[in-house]
Amino acid sequence: MPSPDTGSDKVLLEVRDFSLRFRGAPSDQINHVNFSVSPGKTLCVVGESGCGKSVTSLAMMGLLPAGAATIGSGEMIFEGQKLDLADHTAMRKLRGSRMTMIFQEPMTSLNPAFRIGDQIVEAVLAHSDASKSEAEDKALAILKRVGIPAAEKRMRDYPHQLSGGMRQRVMIAMALVNDPSLLIADEPTTALDVTIQAQILELIRDLQAETDMGTIMITHDLGVVAEIADTVAVMYAGTIVETGPAERIFNDPQHPYTIGLMSSIPQLSGPRGRLATVPGMVPTTQNMPEGCRFATRCPFAQPLCAKEPPLAPLEGGHAVACHFAPLETHLEQSA
Repeated sequence: MPSPDTGSDKVLLEVRDFSLRFRGAPSDQINHVNFSVSPGKTLCVVGESGCGKSVTSLAMMGLLPAGAATIGSGEMIFEGQKLDLADHTAMRKLRGSRMTMIFQEPMTSLNPAFRIGDQIVEAVLAHSDASKSEAEDKALAILKRVGIPAAEKRMRDYPHQLSGGMRQRVMIAMALVNDPSLLIADEPTTALDVTIQAQILELIRDLQAETDMGTIMITHDLGVVAEIADTVAVMYAGTIVETGPAERIFNDPQHPYTIGLMSSIPQLSGPRGRLATVPGMVPTTQNMPEGCRFATRCPFAQPLCAKEPPLAPLEGGHAVACHFAPLETHLEQSA
């Protein structure tokens, strides 16, 4: 099924009905996933740890270990071309040039044995015909662009000589040095304190505005989502359960899981009390329920939920994988 329309005439990346299963697993880890992102826009993929967000992003980049997983269905269309994830040569040319990724842990993503400048220069040389001198100039320029102070000196530093925030800026510089059209950011602020988180998010947003780059932000932090998302895809147990414009997802969630997530956000106003929780546990691949994967925890579950719901469009670019969406109509009919 095509990804729901997000309101943009041009789509940079579209993931269609994508399923993936790890070797030896009894069920798909990624199950019929659909989403898209447009140039200059930010898609936030949000969900609990282990829901498949990072696995999906690694699959898009062709970075899953060889033989670790098989693709059961679907395709990924990038800049109008279908990605052949099995063509490692083609993916290597694409990865780091047109499509780049910031990894979750800046403390370990940089090679401790090489200077910062050398690592960025290597990224330039791998994807262009630039001379080493030209690559060094480009590396220095991007370090200045991402706000690294004394960039000339930092070019000669090793990763351990930089703070966590500076290392994450270096990771952003390395990702953007070849002017990609798509940036995938996997929990880019997880290991950083709140002040540095805000600076990194502002930096990514400013660079996106300058370059019209599409961004996929992978996170479990709803505060980050509210701050930067244009569209949101909510992921649960390897499947997209709801997607749409960020304002609609926050103000009018329609999937029971999304409603549970939004209800768990602490409120500064109103009476004090215990935070709402979603009952039960996330299923594992060993005990994945048939049909709707959220059914065992859902307060609205019915026998129909034994059948897998499609990601069905509602109005305004909103889509929900629930047999009973929109929920207001279902509740009125049940009353």
